[in-house]
Amino acid sequence: MSFFFQNRHNKTFKPHKSIPEGSHQHELIRHAAATLGSGNLQLAVALPEGEDLNEWIAVNTVDFFNQINMLYGTISEFCTATKCEVMSAGPKYEYHWADGVTIKKPIKCSAPRYIDYLMTWVQCQLDNEEIFPSAVGVPFSKNFMSIAKTILKRLFRVYAHIYHQHFSDVMGLGEEAHLNTSFKHFIYFVQEFNLIDRRELAPLQELIDKLLSRDREKYK
Repeated sequence: MSFFFQNRHNKTFKPHKSIPEGSHQHELIRHAAATLGSGNLQLAVALPEGEDLNEWIAVNTVDFFNQINMLYGTISEFCTATKCEVMSAGPKYEYHWADGVTIKKPIKCSAPRYIDYLMTWVQCQLDNEEIFPSAVGVPFSKNFMSIAKTILKRLFRVYAHIYHQHFSDVMGLGEEAHLNTSFKHFIYFVQEFNLIDRRELAPLQELIDKLLSRDREKYK
């Protein structure tokens, strides 16, 4: 959850998306936080009994946005257009930005510019009541799952960039345990509900296998 991270530079990349206290969605987030406390992330991501799948995916997507937002904020001073001329996750994976609306043809840009585009786009989706309704009983749109999958796929790219290009910076800040816990939580969640294609995870597949195998040993 987003409380894992202490933002040493006191600057988050984008304003956090808040979930109103007292709402059912807030109760779901509290449930997730309590379950995370057990340390078993596989149990923490499971759909709570009797809950709506779309709503569970929605509140967790908001929370991951907040987590990644805060985490990137801690290392954003190291991620510059000079140091990170292209948005990449190692030499084999380069990402070009397009949102299909204002930028229809994918453009090559620096990592900070790409992540700015990405986070701004995600925030617009989360703030859209037609896609992420905050009121109880309001149905989710038919394309909600497709949009949620795209959001999570793109948020994964921020993790991938941080691990490949800024892990030494993360270690210098003493944040590697927080990064690993957040990333494991994210991976368990997207795998539980089949939200990201395995091919998209390729830049960090070796790390994913290592992190999850440790958990399998721990919870045998």
